[in-house]
Parts: sequence; structure tokens; C-alpha cells
Amino acid sequence: MAVEIRDATAQDQAAWLPLWQSYLDFYKVTLAPEITAHTWARLMNPTSPVKARLAFQDGQLLGCAIHMHHPSTWVMGDDCYLEDLFVAEAARGKGIGRALIKDLQAIAKAQGWQRLYWYTDEGNTRARGLYDSFVKSDGHIRYRMKL
Repeated sequence: MAVEIRDATAQDQAAWLPLWQSYLDFYKVTLAPEITAHTWARLMNPTSPVKARLAFQDGQLLGCAIHMHHPSTWVMGDDCYLEDLFVAEAARGKGIGRALIKDLQAIAKAQGWQRLYWYTDEGNTRARGLYDSFVKSDGHIRYRMKL
């Protein structure tokens, strides 16, 4: 079956919320409802750099790729950061994650962005198998300081 990938619209919020909650559950993260509401508002704000691409099959939302582009000090142009990639558990292994990455790769190339990058949990072996099929890890380790 064909996968349709498109930008998130206001009408997608009800379908996106359970997918987002499944993503948070996967990583054992609890966010206050106002943070989720703020995230959705950013996704809907045309001036926000944070955007979402949604993957549908037979009208059902099965995956999302939340991303943003930003200037880089390492290239003459912008980079695209894939912050959140998630596919519903029942749809994993069916090419939806791959389709979302390829879609974002095509958008980045069309926009003239220089690089696409993302992080994942080192124990997320299933996702890492997909990611390694695109590019091998560059060996960087993330540090995150809460302020």
C-alpha cells in the first residue's frame, strides 16, 4: 500500500496526539500537557522553524518526522535536524520510517540545506538498523544540560 507523506495541518491534531503519546511512552518520558500543546502550536505556526511531516496509509496516521532547519557554523548554509521520528508499533518494519527520512532528505535537498542529522538512543537497535542503512554514526555523543 502506498504511503502518503505531507505537512501536518490543524485537522491532524486529534490523530497526532496518540502517536505523540506513544513516542513519549517509548522513551519513558512524561511531558506536561501544556508542553505538548505548545509543541503542536509551534508545528502549526508558519513562522516557526519546527515542522512535522506525517505519514499516512489508508487514511491512518502511522508516523511522523518533526524537524527544523538552522544555520550552521560548519557549512555555508543550513542544516536540517530531525528531532523526532516515530512510527506506530504496528506499522514498524513496513518502510514508513525509511519513507519519512527519504521525504525529509528530498525536502532538504530542494531547500538547499547542506546536511540532515539526528540522534537516537544507543539501545534503540531497531531504529539504528534503519539509520545505519542511510549513513553510519559519526561517533558523536550528545550531552544535554537542563537549565
